[in-house]
Amino acid sequence: MIALIHEGIPSLPGLNLQILIKEVNQFFFASLRVGSFLLASPLFGAQFVILPVRILMAVVLTITVVSLNPHIPEAPLISSIHGIVIAATEISIGLSAGLVLTIIFAAAMLAGEKIAGSSGLSMATAVDPISGSSSPVMAQILNLFLLVIFMSLDGHLAVLRTIIDSYLFLPIGQLPNAEKIITAGITSAGLMFKLATVIMLPTVIILLLANVAVGVISRSAPTLNMFSFAFPVTMLTVFLLMYLTLSILGTSLSNLAGDAIFFMQNLIESMQNG
Repeated sequence: MIALIHEGIPSLPGLNLQILIKEVNQFFFASLRVGSFLLASPLFGAQFVILPVRILMAVVLTITVVSLNPHIPEAPLISSIHGIVIAATEISIGLSAGLVLTIIFAAAMLAGEKIAGSSGLSMATAVDPISGSSSPVMAQILNLFLLVIFMSLDGHLAVLRTIIDSYLFLPIGQLPNAEKIITAGITSAGLMFKLATVIMLPTVIILLLANVAVGVISRSAPTLNMFSFAFPVTMLTVFLLMYLTLSILGTSLSNLAGDAIFFMQNLIESMQNG
């Protein structure tokens, strides 16, 4: 009886600790890229997404990665030097992909801050639910509008699919092209300023013309109180402009979201030449 028990122990599933350690090790390395991307991305890394939700999303996405890529190369233990290098590589890939999206998405926040500064609404600040810092209300409106458009266009599903497919282009353990990552960071910063200028320029020009008209009126009537007259005019002007150009603004923000997704996809595709 004891001999039968000893003969049956190796055939029982789950008792081979070496296979279990191998599976846990691969799952850990597969979760680093996904977890770092969720931490740095503009929507999933927002302050209103609590930590247990992020952990649950990272675990679910890692299970998806492991199930869709059953031939994940065997990774060494994290305690080894090779394992530390692989862990740092996976984290850098996820962070670079998420930070590129965050930098380009910051164009809406930058445009809102410039519009608020031109219209005198920069004093109206509140706590941003996304970053957790204090920012003008106009910037928060544009930023939340961008996130709503991003989710309505299924952009969040597109970026998640991209990060999952990245394991096909960049398997675990393959070093990415560091030059492409640095170039993408600089290019995304320039693209952020360009898109912010496109969004804010029409409104800022009209506000400049309104300020010139107010200056001419105040010059012809020196006794007129500038603060009680100019501030309501500029404030009503910016609100009227935001209302009249809402459809155009939505098109600009949808193009911004599309450019961010394409830029991230191009970055991951170019990393494989490292």
